Amino acid sequence: MPPRVLTVAGSDSGGGAGIQADLKTMLALGVHGMSVLTAVTAQNSLGVQGAWELPVEAVLAQYRSVVDDIGVQAVKTGMLASAELVEAVAELIAATNVPTVVDPVGVSKHGDPLLAASALDSVRTKLLPVATVATPNLDEVAQLTGVRVESEGQLREAAAAVLTYGPQWALIKGGHLPGEAVDLLTDGSEEHWLRAPRHDNRHTHGTGCTLASAIASGLAKGESVPEAVTAAKAYVTGAIAAGFALGGGIGPVDHGWRFRT
Repeated sequence: MPPRVLTVAGSDSGGGAGIQADLKTMLALGVHGMSVLTAVTAQNSLGVQGAWELPVEAVLAQYRSVVDDIGVQAVKTGMLASAELVEAVAELIAATNVPTVVDPVGVSKHGDPLLAASALDSVRTKLLPVATVATPNLDEVAQLTGVRVESEGQLREAAAAVLTYGPQWALIKGGHLPGEAVDLLTDGSEEHWLRAPRHDNRHTHGTGCTLASAIASGLAKGESVPEAVTAAKAYVTGAIAAGFALGGGIGPVDHGWRFRT
């Protein structure tokens, strides 16, 4: 039986991000992916045209159905939309006692809001404290902590601010900074600086979901956090390099790039 990973996130009808990206990533990395759907979006390469949150009871039922029968070795969270959902999912995770990767999704690649402003405090006080690894990008760091990063030297400040909310590790993604793509992984004592060449490819839809799912896949295999994050960074870098045009806007990263190279 392969390791089992559960994603708790929203659906992307265009297939580039969300649940769809998570499950593709998990398949590519050799784990069995399972899902708890939190929201349905009408979404394509141009943006998010609509989003419908699922009732909390539907989310709870999906989670219990999977965990109580099949079991999981790691959990990954994505779009949770509301404070009620955030708090319910955080309570479920706290009782599951497996490594958890929290991708605190705030906005889509196109700038569409995916988290209610009223849910931010629940993310800070309920969800981040149960995270093994939190993986905010720079916009999400600013949204959660007020720290605005404009240079690589400020990544430490951002990580420290995120860690005050309780995750064991913070991975601050510096992909929006100029120059090479640099991320900082730290637990407050040890640091790992992860660097990769920047690829001139605008088709990067789903990058954050894919990275978080890749980390969760590594943790489910028994890798340490630094090992899982390093391997995930390499996988995502290849997926970005192979990202392809789809529709009239921003296309997705290629989750199956290793099968085609």
